[in-house]
Amino acid sequence: MIPVSDDTFEELVLRAELPVLLDFTADWCPPCKMIKPVLQELAVELSGQLVVAELDVDANPRTARAAGVLGMPTLNLYVGGQVVTQVVGARPKAALVAAIADHLPLVNA
Repeated sequence: MIPVSDDTFEELVLRAELPVLLDFTADWCPPCKMIKPVLQELAVELSGQLVVAELDVDANPRTARAAGVLGMPTLNLYVGGQVVTQVVGARPKAALVAAIADHLPLVNA
């Protein structure tokens, strides 16, 4: 998982060649801690198809505010700089993959 900040959001997320699953997270958030291992697995399993990144909302409020994040974890999938799907709250791995699979052609192949 790659760290994203207010200063790197445009470069690492909006201009990314691959789809980016951005986890809006916070250190104080128990569900965020629960989903982190799942996101780390996806980062490895879908390497080359998907970038998995995280943004600490407390340290980077500008981006979280602009994205309309109200609860954590919020997972936005960006494709071509646009949000194509959003998942709010911790989800099992299968549910998370199902939510993003339509936007990852190699997962569907």
